[in-house]
Amino acid sequence: MRGLEERLGVRLLNRTTRSVSPTEAGFELLARLQPALATLDQALDSVAGFRGRPSGTVRINAPRLAAALLVRDILPVMAERFPDVVVDLVVEGKLIDIVSAGFDAGVRLVESIPRDMIAVVFADAVSFFCVASPDYLERFGEPMTPDELTKHRCIGHRVPNGKLYPWEFDRAGRPLMVDTSGPVILDDEELMVEAAIKGLGIAYVASPAADAALAAGHLRRLLPAWTPAPEKIAIYYPGHRAVPPALRALLDVIKAAR
Repeated sequence: MRGLEERLGVRLLNRTTRSVSPTEAGFELLARLQPALATLDQALDSVAGFRGRPSGTVRINAPRLAAALLVRDILPVMAERFPDVVVDLVVEGKLIDIVSAGFDAGVRLVESIPRDMIAVVFADAVSFFCVASPDYLERFGEPMTPDELTKHRCIGHRVPNGKLYPWEFDRAGRPLMVDTSGPVILDDEELMVEAAIKGLGIAYVASPAADAALAAGHLRRLLPAWTPAPEKIAIYYPGHRAVPPALRALLDVIKAAR
């Protein structure tokens, strides 16, 4: 770096005995070089597969529910088949720009994936429905229609943008959205399920979050005739650049698992 500074006649780094930080000129040079460095990274990735066995790190952004499915169904196979690949899984609820945030791929409901991305479905379709504990239903009764939820204690769902999620229903192609209220508002589906088991109210959750509690009899499913059409979960990635070998290996495992 000192040689480059001498060649340019410009200081690029501020140095002290405890730290090193870029100067204004250093920041400017880095900003100018980043597109070239990205192109270089892609070129190196494009030939990395010739080494024989994929290696490297693949960074994935996913909400907690989808991350749990990856850990349960995909990552054990990845570790067995591609031991040199590291999956860096970041759990985040809000929908982000994976490219600008430095991720190789993201995982979301198919309907939430930007249209300019390539999506590969990897999980069974997910249903969203209401659940409540037997104790709650014994105390307060069971709603027979979505409209009756306004008379019940409901566990609120705060989505990443800070708003409360209106519960969605559908019957014979007739959609309905219901605003609910209750004693607690949460932003994590596992906690919503736990709150429902404890009798705090009715929760509206995705099937993977509630399946175990339903099977154990801790919860009962409500309003089955009003359940919206299931939604698919997919991994997605930008199609305008070469796919790194580590991501390609993950995609191969996902496709084989379908």
